[in-house]
Amino acid sequence: QVQLVESGGRLVQSGGSLRLSCAASGLTFSSYTMAWFRQAPGKEREFVVGVSYRGGVTYYTDSVKGRFTISRDNAKNTVYLQMNSLKPEDTAVYYCAANRRLVPARAQYEYDYWGQGTQVTVSS
Repeated sequence: QVQLVESGGRLVQSGGSLRLSCAASGLTFSSYTMAWFRQAPGKEREFVVGVSYRGGVTYYTDSVKGRFTISRDNAKNTVYLQMNSLKPEDTAVYYCAANRRLVPARAQYEYDYWGQGTQVTVSS
């Protein structure tokens, strides 16, 4: 069965950096668009960034542009989220998701598979 396993979340100080990873199995990774969503306490899950199946198209939500970078290694079946200049408002559980669309979608319902999430906490 399909599994998406996130890792890399932890407590970090404001201004710091983290790299999240999402390892996929049970699917043809190179055929899937991948995305990161996040859910802060008391808030709805929101789209953060997505990357097309070959990596040529990326969409970022405005609040992370210039600070976060998504990348993928199709040979390793892994998608990464490099997060720099972290802010307390970036505190959330971060989820990766996958679908077969040609370009990243921003709506949760567009995604077929989800990971269990990894907690990122940014202290002020």
